[in-house]
Amino acid sequence: MAIVQVSRITNRKGLTENLPQLAGAELGWCLDSRRLFIGNGTLEEGAPAIGNTEIVTQFSDIAVLSPYTYQDSAVGYTAQTGLTPSDPVVRTIQQRLDDYVNVRDYGAVGDGTTDDYSAINQALADLYCRATNTQVRRTLFFPAGTYLITETLVIPTYASLVGEGAQSTIIVLGDNEDNSTITAVYVAQYGDSKQQTGVNIGNNGAIAPRNITISSMALQSNKVTDLFLVEQATECWFDSVDFIGALAAADITANLNTDNIAGIRFTNTNSVSNICNYITFNKCRFSNLTYGLNTDEQVQSVTISNGKFDTLYQGVVLGAGTPLNGGPTGFRTVQNMFDNIYAEGIVYDDVSLNASAYNVFYNVGNSFGGSNPTGPCIRFGSDNNVSINDMFERSDAAATTYYPRIFVTSTGTVTGGTQQQLGRFARENGRYMLLPDVTSGVVFTFNKTQTRAVSVDYTITHDTSARHGVIFISAGATVSYSDDFTEDATTYVTLGATLSTNTVSLLYLTGSTGIDAELTYSITHLA
Repeated sequence: MAIVQVSRITNRKGLTENLPQLAGAELGWCLDSRRLFIGNGTLEEGAPAIGNTEIVTQFSDIAVLSPYTYQDSAVGYTAQTGLTPSDPVVRTIQQRLDDYVNVRDYGAVGDGTTDDYSAINQALADLYCRATNTQVRRTLFFPAGTYLITETLVIPTYASLVGEGAQSTIIVLGDNEDNSTITAVYVAQYGDSKQQTGVNIGNNGAIAPRNITISSMALQSNKVTDLFLVEQATECWFDSVDFIGALAAADITANLNTDNIAGIRFTNTNSVSNICNYITFNKCRFSNLTYGLNTDEQVQSVTISNGKFDTLYQGVVLGAGTPLNGGPTGFRTVQNMFDNIYAEGIVYDDVSLNASAYNVFYNVGNSFGGSNPTGPCIRFGSDNNVSINDMFERSDAAATTYYPRIFVTSTGTVTGGTQQQLGRFARENGRYMLLPDVTSGVVFTFNKTQTRAVSVDYTITHDTSARHGVIFISAGATVSYSDDFTEDATTYVTLGATLSTNTVSLLYLTGSTGIDAELTYSITHLA
């Protein structure tokens, strides 16, 4: 119906909750909310629907009122979001904005001086702890800025924190605005779905830490304190996160025996049945700390890849204290760069089943740039740890004159190694064995039904004499062997082989010299 003339304007006023159905073109003013409505009119008059339409004013919720349809017209066409082009999916701007949450929506400022702890913590609790509905677990976005905190952030189960890059979004632990000293032990740590930590994890029906993602930000401390605690967590990921401590190279050199801060620590407080496992660090940087990562805990399947370790005393340290229940296993330190590391880049001490592969070691083990190495780049202290295709700046001369690139310190009676296999060709990593004076014994055994022949490269040192050779062993109906070696003086050690049923044994016999001999060897065979 055409608009011919305005004959009169009618209006009503009252509270929002009492707004009636308005007549066509009749206005209704809500006193309490200061919102204005107009009646649609009847269907006979041509109104598409009976009801009231809100007229946008200063106090209208535009985000709720405004429709939004994804178009992507920049590609040259309008996206078809519905079943047909004429029936697109329509959402409100409010729904669209609520797809993720900006930490500033909770009052965080990010100016580097305002204490943002309470605002960030409120956002974490609201998004991940109040309800179990998966739809409330939105990504918490940190725009570029420096977010000062004065207490340890507890990051709960299912949290997803995303910044705008480690050089742009920085969460820093510092002093209160009144300069009072803080007592936080970490910048952040994992908590369960109720933000409980320590012995309380899992209480009150809470879900232990799992499926937590932190990406594209820096965690920094201006205090001499650890940065992050991974506690009883499984299936969690760090991506493009910088862990920055408060130590300069001079601090590390001056306080080798006093500072003890790490980028990452692990703990399993409640039970060995809830051990940390499947934790991934990808494209992360560890700097200005005593250790990049240090733990003696029973931890399984941790991967550190494509990262950088810089300005540290040591890089990755496993089992250097007192390992618990065997300590960490399944660690993979892969494709990282180590530079400006005072001592070792990697230490796998009293632990096993851990690998280092395709890493590059520059200024490592040189006491921050000394002309001569003061220690190895990698140190293994136990069985079944392996270095595969790691690369080192350290020259051959420095490695042979001062310290080797990789140093194995294990001195147990017999220590095993990890097998490297290409098709049917298998080679065991180097093993070590002490051969006591005037004794005989077994070096190792194998089953002839599985392996018919082996060759053993070996070196024997006995006081000042040394011997290097290869012993070949074949087993059929009987066993045969030959020992081909050279020595600068007699080592008083005899090697031989015996067969008992299907078991082949390599035996040793030492003569009387008053000094024990040492044997290092590697086994090669075709499976």
